[in-house]
Amino acid sequence: MKSEHITGVAASPGIAIAKAFKFTNTEIRPTKTTITDTEKETDRFRAAVEQAKQDIEQIRQLTEQRLGAQKAEIFEAHIFLLMDPDLIDNTIDKISDEKINAEYALHEVASLVIGMLQEMDNEMLRERAADVKDVTGRVIAYLTGKPYATLTGISEETIIVANDLTPSDTAQLDLNYIRGFITEIGSRTSHSAIMARSLELPAVVGTESLLNRVENGATIIMDATEGRIIIDPTNEELFEYEEKKRQYEERRAQLKLLAEQPSVSADGVHVELAANIGSVEDVAKVLENGADGIGLFRTEFIYMGRKNFPTEEEQVQIYKHVLSKLEGKRVVIRTLDIGGDKELDYLELPKESNPFLGLRALRLCLSREDIFRTQLRALLRASTAGKLNIMFPMIAVLSELREAKRILAEEKAKLLAEGVAVSEDIEVGMMIEIPAAALNADAFAKEVDFFSIGTNDLIQYTMAADRMNEAVAYLYQPYHPSILRLVQMVIKAAERAGKWSGMCGEMAGDQIAIPLLLGLGLNEFSMSASSILPAREQIGQLSQQDWKAIAEEALTLGTQEEVKQLVEQKLAR
Repeated sequence: MKSEHITGVAASPGIAIAKAFKFTNTEIRPTKTTITDTEKETDRFRAAVEQAKQDIEQIRQLTEQRLGAQKAEIFEAHIFLLMDPDLIDNTIDKISDEKINAEYALHEVASLVIGMLQEMDNEMLRERAADVKDVTGRVIAYLTGKPYATLTGISEETIIVANDLTPSDTAQLDLNYIRGFITEIGSRTSHSAIMARSLELPAVVGTESLLNRVENGATIIMDATEGRIIIDPTNEELFEYEEKKRQYEERRAQLKLLAEQPSVSADGVHVELAANIGSVEDVAKVLENGADGIGLFRTEFIYMGRKNFPTEEEQVQIYKHVLSKLEGKRVVIRTLDIGGDKELDYLELPKESNPFLGLRALRLCLSREDIFRTQLRALLRASTAGKLNIMFPMIAVLSELREAKRILAEEKAKLLAEGVAVSEDIEVGMMIEIPAAALNADAFAKEVDFFSIGTNDLIQYTMAADRMNEAVAYLYQPYHPSILRLVQMVIKAAERAGKWSGMCGEMAGDQIAIPLLLGLGLNEFSMSASSILPAREQIGQLSQQDWKAIAEEALTLGTQEEVKQLVEQKLAR
């Protein structure tokens, strides 16, 4: 019989070969009923919430025992989500006002939140809808008396095949028997995918209608490094992938040895390999992969997926947590970067014809000082917990930088006057993501402690091409000589001023770009945590002196294709 090949999204790398176990966790859709005793119904609701909280706490403890405290933090977030006053109060209000049963009231409230998240432009926030569904589904199961399906009890080597998996499903997987999972929906940013990477469990997501195409117990090969699934493989395919699996595991073991090693080139040049994060949950992977610090903490995710602004105190606790976990390593925290494709419904900004070139990021913060000052106060109050760097995004002209620094200085002075301790070792820098800022980098370098080049925006603004628009996607060219020249301009300006330069765009973790950036003299490379060990290995094999000459040669070329060909030829030597 011929094997069937399916492709999906590689969410957590690895290769697995085992029997398929089809898992279905049907959503409970409660029936609406009228009640007379709203107080009794409210008590029943609170009791179910408490039972669900105890369940999640047990899962958190299990995860902490298996993977450590950092990786268990996702379930602290789930408990926080479950106990969210808005969720609780809105459900109780619905029970009281409409005199309906608790499970239906909760389902209605949760559906509104889930719908709002699923409509977000940001993929990471859309994935948070699954978390809401997970925690509220557990409460609804208690209220209806129906069992909440789990994956415990599997006792043979298995690959889970499901429409989707919740983080709690993933956390309870028995790694003695479960070799990986495949889901029909989801992305690399879903919590189940994040958990899979923490568990080092191969995972492929986004395999549409897979459940209808695989039989329970069928042999499956999953190549989660490529996002490839083979159902009922031939003997030749089994032999081929057994060998690939052996080679992959050998390579992974070699990379893990680098987690405690310094980031040094072959000719002894030290660089910093930092990680980009969007939440406290990402810190676990930063530590696991031996990052030299955090090069970009995207604070906008603290503000998104909620109904109102986070308080100063909430922000203080988040920033303190991240700073303390890094134990003195540098943490670069970017101030609020809302606008473009990232919106806050509760901010009620006017619609713009071109939001990517409009009131966004620092421009927005300077126009709404109340929001900006609250965040700066929180950052300053948290600064004593570690090595804080504050970074301002989307700066085009010096007046914007000076205004931001003035407000920061005012808030620091106020806190000190109030007797609040503030670190005296805070570095203040800016992102370079607008060509005007790159071209004027010498002037900016006199007034900042560091630069971090945001290549995602720098490329699209330089090329005048929206990177989200497929029609012009071909113009998103990170190796184009014009981009490399702007990057060199920023690095050289920092060097002349005695400051350090970093990069936090996708280009920083790109295996073609890394040799060029090393040659151009970049000091810090910030990337996804999973890219750190491969980048450390690559840099250890490169001589900065050799690549300095090659980078200069690349700057004289005319096209991205020529640059890429040059790098590939030199790497192949």
